[in-house]
Amino acid sequence: MLLQTRRSRIPWTTLVLSAVTALVAAAISLLPPLGAPAAHAASAAPGGPEGRADSRSESRPVYSYENAIRESVWVDTTIDGDADGRTDRVAVDIVRPREPEAQGRRVPVIMDASPYYSCCGRGNESQTKTYDAAGNPVRFPLFYDNYFVPRGYATVLVDLAGTNRSDGCVDVGGRSDILSAKAVVDWLNGRATGYTTATGGRTVKAGWSNGATGMIGKSYDGTIANGVAASGVKGLKTIVPIGAISSWYDYYFAKGAPLFDSGPDGLSDTVESDGAHARCAAVQKRLVEGAPRNGDWTDLWSARNYVPDAGKVRASVFAVHGAQDLNVRTKHLGQWWNALADAGVERKIWLSQTGHVDPFDFRREEWVRTLHRWFDHYLLGIDNGIEREPMADVERAPDQWSTDRVWPPSGTRQTTLRPRGGATAGVGVLGTERAEPGSTETFTDDPALSEADWSAAIDTSTPGKAGFTTGPLERDLRLSGSGTVTVTATPSTADAHLSAVLVDLGPATIRDYTAAGEGITTLDRRTCWGSSTAGDSACFKETAADRADVDYTVFSRGWADLGHYADDGKARPLTPGKAYTITLDLAATDHVVPAGHRLGLIVAGTDASLIEPPSTTPRLTLDLPRTSARLPLVGGAPKAAAAPSRTAATPPLKGVRAPHHRTPLPSVSTHG
Repeated sequence: MLLQTRRSRIPWTTLVLSAVTALVAAAISLLPPLGAPAAHAASAAPGGPEGRADSRSESRPVYSYENAIRESVWVDTTIDGDADGRTDRVAVDIVRPREPEAQGRRVPVIMDASPYYSCCGRGNESQTKTYDAAGNPVRFPLFYDNYFVPRGYATVLVDLAGTNRSDGCVDVGGRSDILSAKAVVDWLNGRATGYTTATGGRTVKAGWSNGATGMIGKSYDGTIANGVAASGVKGLKTIVPIGAISSWYDYYFAKGAPLFDSGPDGLSDTVESDGAHARCAAVQKRLVEGAPRNGDWTDLWSARNYVPDAGKVRASVFAVHGAQDLNVRTKHLGQWWNALADAGVERKIWLSQTGHVDPFDFRREEWVRTLHRWFDHYLLGIDNGIEREPMADVERAPDQWSTDRVWPPSGTRQTTLRPRGGATAGVGVLGTERAEPGSTETFTDDPALSEADWSAAIDTSTPGKAGFTTGPLERDLRLSGSGTVTVTATPSTADAHLSAVLVDLGPATIRDYTAAGEGITTLDRRTCWGSSTAGDSACFKETAADRADVDYTVFSRGWADLGHYADDGKARPLTPGKAYTITLDLAATDHVVPAGHRLGLIVAGTDASLIEPPSTTPRLTLDLPRTSARLPLVGGAPKAAAAPSRTAATPPLKGVRAPHHRTPLPSVSTHG
């Protein structure tokens, strides 16, 4: 099936853009009336750390960061999540330029709503919010305030309900979490009530805001941006989700296979404040009861799935993700991206070779420059052409990037590849031909083995996996987008888990995504991005790519509990000796298998440290004619030389280390 390019449903009219451009040009010398964008910060002269010559207008650092207004507001969410008899208020810390308000101007907002501002920190240096003795905000984590406030933006950091200085309870992506941020967007647009204190009755309005809001954030923060956008809230003009979740079920399970050793209650317990611990036992109980560890789909998961509501999104979306993110896997990116495309949402994507890492730490200069232009366009209305530039930036090798006009690129087709048996048990062939009727491969689940173990021994008959490879490719083969693997397997026990892995077999230099930095090394020297104060520095540690030379690269994977074969969200016990068919969703990818390399498919059981093992140790027999992979290939099926016959054990291939055991999001907060 052709993956067609979808048109945006958001009109970009020449007349509107021309009018905005004219307004920006006039604003250099003429102050616009109250409520207009802060376009007076625009200038035709480029400069600053973004550092690229550009004749188009951009916002400039003309306002004082040191003298900026720093304040806190508590916004009413209209719900009583902690059942204390009063509606919850969330704490909103604000830093905004002083001069526009004095001049009768209103400014747009860059907002990051997070549960991590006190428990875990943000960014590569785990920065938390700090306050002075009177409770006024002093340090805002990350560089957004340092860089954008002097350019005419307000930066707003929201403590999700139940965290830091907010009321209520954490409900891990549910109604309370989303309303924590949506209520602030409403307040910025005059539709919600804000207070000067957490409990007092004195109200405050956001008269300094022009209502145009952009949400940004990595991990949990970016997830909240997805959820708020899916609510269709007015005034949210753009979101920049980085390594973000699109469906919380798919964070904790892969078609029934558990991915972590705890559910959402463990995450909420980590991030909520001491006060919330004392008052939120009922919410914790609902999280436990609504998320059974058997992987069944429940109403709790439906309420935390933003993908079906992509059609409500009014904002543009700039999605950033690590292709090797084994915490928030790219399945989240793929299904969200496809849903946004179907809805015609304006969108842009960066896909790196890293794990769960912020672009500020893998492509800093280009990131700041691009984000600056993105916000200038969508929040200030500057016609800088960014929405007409290539949609996708993809990292091909450490610090080497390519672009695509659309993503997935034109000419990408879902193509079926099939496994066949070879001369040696468990070492087969991958191609377009169907296996002969009755042919099988058999393996025994070994929970001690990982994708690294399977890949290193793909050319050797081992009991824990079945591997299938093409011959050496005659030309480069690009896979771009999301794929699936359909498996028909007969288990020997009543419980079985499955893994499917795509691997590029050939030498390469890649980012070491399984190392502690997940593809980056943090250096001692710093660079500065914006203005500083004594309490809030704009200078951050530099990073460099953490490289590894390998003989193979795993670039996509998927998992499932075979008991979810009915695909209705409910687990069923298996009948030993009976064949079942199930489809595993592969994580979205964009990878080029170079000419001379081989493409491999591995089917196995438990992927150590990535999914939890079943309660038994099953032996599984694959029905090869009824097993296949549907892959998003650019240009169609691969052309390959005949796969060589492999009858003897071969030396193990070298790859990165096996992925270490993953726990939910806070464990990786050192990377933002």
